[in-house]
Formats: sequence, C-alpha cells, structure tokens
Amino acid sequence: MKETILPQNLFADYSSRLQNVLATSDWSGVTLLADDMLACWQKGRRVFLCGNGGSAGNAIHLANDFLYGIAKCTGRGLKVLALSANPAVMTCLANDVGYDHVFSEQLAVQAEAGDLLIVLSGSGNSPNILCALAKAKDMGVKSYAVLGFTGGKSKQLADVAIHFPVDDMQIAEDMQLIVGHMLMQWLYSNRPQST
Repeated sequence: MKETILPQNLFADYSSRLQNVLATSDWSGVTLLADDMLACWQKGRRVFLCGNGGSAGNAIHLANDFLYGIAKCTGRGLKVLALSANPAVMTCLANDVGYDHVFSEQLAVQAEAGDLLIVLSGSGNSPNILCALAKAKDMGVKSYAVLGFTGGKSKQLADVAIHFPVDDMQIAEDMQLIVGHMLMQWLYSNRPQST
C-alpha cells in the first residue's frame, strides 16, 4: 500500500524548493528583458509571447498585465500579443500547416524587425517554440526564452535565455509568472509621467 504524504509536508517541500530557486537565480537576463521591453514601449514596438499548455496560459495572463496593468490608463500600455490566445488561428494553423508552425506563422504576419519575442517553456524543446525562435531570428526580432529543466535547444537558439535549472514543471511555470510580474511592476514604476 502506498504511503500517504501529508499535505503540509508536500506544501513545505514545494515552498522550500521554490524559495531555493528564487534565492539562487541569476536575474541578469531579466534585467536585459526589462530594458528591451521599456524600449519597445517607448518606441511603439510590439511584444509577442507564446508557450504551450500552462505556459500558454501564462503568456495570455502576462499579455493582459503588459497591455493594461503596466500603465493603468486606457491605451497607454505595451503593444503586446499572446500568440496562444486565439483558438481559431491556432487550430487553423495546426490543421493547415502543422502544430510546429502555430507561432512562427503568426510572427511572419504580425512581427517586424525591432519587435520582441518572449517564449515560455519548461523543456525548451517544443518544436513550435523552436520554430518561433528561428522565425524571430530570420526577421530581426529579438528573442528571450524563460526556461526550466536543462533549457533544451531554446537555450542556445534564443538571443537571451533566462534559465531556471529546476526539474519541476510547476515551479518552472511559477517562475514564468514571477518574472512577468517582476517586469510588470518595474515597467509600471518606470512608466512615462503621462501614463
């Protein structure tokens, strides 16, 4: 018979592992991303986010935070799009050109040189994430990858990898939101006075 794990023990362990990641992380990539996002905001450039599964949900959540939350003033946020947010587009592209291209095909239409791509991935090896990073490179779109586990192939393909080497998908996804919320608060504190 399997031994029952007490909830409080699991919760304490989870909290300890998350605290360890936070305490030992290198935040230099997040600092670079903050500066690039502020530049996009000031220059009217676009920011694209994408991910799969929980990371797709995080991309949509953070797009909301950057569209309105950083300015708290209608029409003054970042021009931002979560590429995972439109199910009609996602299913059309998955059906017609394959799931590997659901993000790169959107970038091909929507992005321009000087824009920014942020991919969120646990493994860093999802084919559609790798295709998006390759398309960004071809188009002159600077790319960041927020990654867990080993960082996968995305760690080398992205212009800047923000890597949290944790073998836990839930903590990897927690870190995506923590990075996004750090950026949101920093951008809000550095918003132009008119916003």
